[in-house]
Amino acid sequence: MRTVSRRMTDLAQSEIRAMTQACVSAKGLNMAQGVCDTPVPSIVLEGAERAIRDGYNVYTRFDGLPELRQAIAEKLERYNWMQADPETDITVSAGATGAFHSACAALLNPGDEVILFEPYYQYHINALVAVEAVPLVVSMQPPAWSYSTRQLEEVVTPRTKAIIVNSPGNPSGKVYSRSELEVLAEFACRHDLFVFTDEMYEYFLYDGRRHVSMASLPGMAERTITISGYSKTFSVTGWRIGYSVASRRWAQAIGAMNDLLYVCAPAPLQMGVARGIRELPDSFYEGLRQEYQRKRERFCRALSQAGITPSVPQGAYYVLADVSHLPGQTGKARAMFLLDKTGVAGVPGEAFFRSKVGADFIRFSYAKTDQDLEEACRRLTQTRA
Repeated sequence: MRTVSRRMTDLAQSEIRAMTQACVSAKGLNMAQGVCDTPVPSIVLEGAERAIRDGYNVYTRFDGLPELRQAIAEKLERYNWMQADPETDITVSAGATGAFHSACAALLNPGDEVILFEPYYQYHINALVAVEAVPLVVSMQPPAWSYSTRQLEEVVTPRTKAIIVNSPGNPSGKVYSRSELEVLAEFACRHDLFVFTDEMYEYFLYDGRRHVSMASLPGMAERTITISGYSKTFSVTGWRIGYSVASRRWAQAIGAMNDLLYVCAPAPLQMGVARGIRELPDSFYEGLRQEYQRKRERFCRALSQAGITPSVPQGAYYVLADVSHLPGQTGKARAMFLLDKTGVAGVPGEAFFRSKVGADFIRFSYAKTDQDLEEACRRLTQTRA
């Protein structure tokens, strides 16, 4: 009989997209998906438009245009304290999700175990399942999303090949300190693990925090695959421009897999992002931090006023809120109750947890225009949950 592949039985539609569709049907405000409704910097738009006119409309090299790879290498040295050869170490892909999938497919075998922290980003789990790797979940405790090194030692086995570090975290908003990363680095070296890092929200930092890249720590560049991109920083989530950074040996395999899966990221959009990296001043990134810290404070205050307790994020632009008091036995039921009552859509916590505690949370994104954010706050506070 004709059936879907075996691996598809373990994959489900993203609850993020499912709640987005439910929000459209309810004509609500979508605080579920991190689509980033804020304006695109004009320099980035002009760079892409000019590239189209200048003929950047055909395939690029499998690992991206040289202009973008060079711009990323310069940014890595300046901001992340990392050294990367743009000719051998950087692979531009179809968003950070594409970069992560390419890395998993290139470096993991079926049955390889990968440690990740709960709450996790749903697409990380899906990518692991798609390549038939085995996720090992370490649960973090709210509100600071802490864990113990003992938990790591309890899950690692001789079959464990990698660990995923997401900082700033989606959905938790956790920002790993240097000392926390040093502990994880020692663990990874002792057990000879790859470290996959998701650093997509590296510029979204609050309360004076600084971003630290795992690959910048002594001895970690050889085993770290750094994943990031500009979809969120430049508000171009639909452009699908992400990248991975790895030592030449691993980057060669990741690039070959990227070529097989995606061929290349959109050429003129690569040029737009390259121009943004090169020409936007430091004040742009500082303004981004200030703007999103204001959004965080306004939205978390509204949640508290509505009787929904937020775990205040340290970075990124999501907040996990405790909805255990709302009607329903599952996070999905509670998210639908809130959507029906307030017209505000969030993502059920089960999308980010394997444990039952996920039913107690909803994730909201506050990457919205000020007008939409204010309306969401008004709906929540006037219709107390």
